[in-house]
Amino acid sequence: MKIKYLGLLAMSASLFAACNSANKSDKTADTVHATTDVDTLNLPAPDTTASKNNFSKVIDWPANKMPIAPEGFVVSKFAEGMKSPRNIVVAPNGDILVALSNSERSTKEAIANAISGKAKSEVGGKSVNTIMLFRDSNQDGKPDLTSTFLSGLNQPYGMAFIGDSFYVANTDGLWMFPYKSGDTKITGAGKKIVSLPAGGYNNHWTRNLLVSKAKDKIYISVGSGSNVGENGMEHEVRRAAILEVNPDGTTERTFASGLRNPVGMDWAPTTNMLWTAVNERDGLGDELVPDYITSVKDGGFYGWPYAYFGQHEDPRLKGVNPELVKKTLVPDVALGSHTASLGLAFYTNNKFPAKYQGGAFIGQHGSWNRSQLTGYKVAFVPFKDGKPTGPMQDFLTGFIADASKSEVYGRPVGVAVTPDGALLVADDVSGVIWRISTK
Repeated sequence: MKIKYLGLLAMSASLFAACNSANKSDKTADTVHATTDVDTLNLPAPDTTASKNNFSKVIDWPANKMPIAPEGFVVSKFAEGMKSPRNIVVAPNGDILVALSNSERSTKEAIANAISGKAKSEVGGKSVNTIMLFRDSNQDGKPDLTSTFLSGLNQPYGMAFIGDSFYVANTDGLWMFPYKSGDTKITGAGKKIVSLPAGGYNNHWTRNLLVSKAKDKIYISVGSGSNVGENGMEHEVRRAAILEVNPDGTTERTFASGLRNPVGMDWAPTTNMLWTAVNERDGLGDELVPDYITSVKDGGFYGWPYAYFGQHEDPRLKGVNPELVKKTLVPDVALGSHTASLGLAFYTNNKFPAKYQGGAFIGQHGSWNRSQLTGYKVAFVPFKDGKPTGPMQDFLTGFIADASKSEVYGRPVGVAVTPDGALLVADDVSGVIWRISTK
């Protein structure tokens, strides 16, 4: 079996290269690998026999209990009562759009989770496939208008605006709809302008969007269809990558590749460099491989599946593609292994204290594939002049209820900064959008 597996990878390596050329409970583990000094990042030896599963069990938030922010901040509920609010985008006029969607895991996985007693580790069942709109006209931290902006979608995640067009990334394609500023509902017919590969390992189903500053390009993040290419790299074409297209969907090219599951994307202040949050691979032990945020270079290759965190060759693919291993770029900031770092937003407002201005907020959905829970928080990485200046630190915690029982209250995902300078956090399993503001 192993020979066949490696053979498939070797046969398809050239194809892949061609297509991709163009909380307190576990703070120690997070701290070890959460660093911007990648030259001193001490990675343990990989161990393909040491993989552990530990699915969290979600319990309800107790009355009057909320996540915990640093001193000087106030946490409140911006919206609640939704099924799986996953991603948040702010429209040009300040409206807040929230994509309601979930993974729709297979029956086999659902049964396995139920047997383990952790059936509520994430939102299950049919995805709502809807985008909600919230308008806070007087900026008092509470929406005074709520509407169903768009429905009938297929696991939507990424959302974007260019002129009179609204874009949404379903799991299987990019759609464009007519839109006028201030619209509370999409009424015109949409058009699919890009087909995208769907399905795959661990439901890497999210497709995020980011628009260039000049509004002439759209960037689409697409996760891998496997853990480390075990289905054959011929099934990974246009995956584990960030694609670039024109606003009408034409002239697609691969902007960067070797990114196992890039989800969050944003432009760094000052430098206007594209950054992404990436979920790394499984099966090499509790402390491998660190998830990360990184600046994304045009044409850059970031290792997947042949290498990780620079030119550390994956032992399961030893010798398969040494040339791509040599080309692997080192990510900028490690965020801890198996943290499921999904959301990414740079703080470009001035309402938060100076230390937060220009820095990156990261929504860590939390582990399921590690002995002890890790992640389950919103982290922060300080930046200056568009570059990281220190290690990751906790910002919004309290999502883990009892680590010894693997019980959690919620799982943060998407993050966004509002026009009035607050930070919004999507907590998908509890159906809440949290709002963090200064006193």
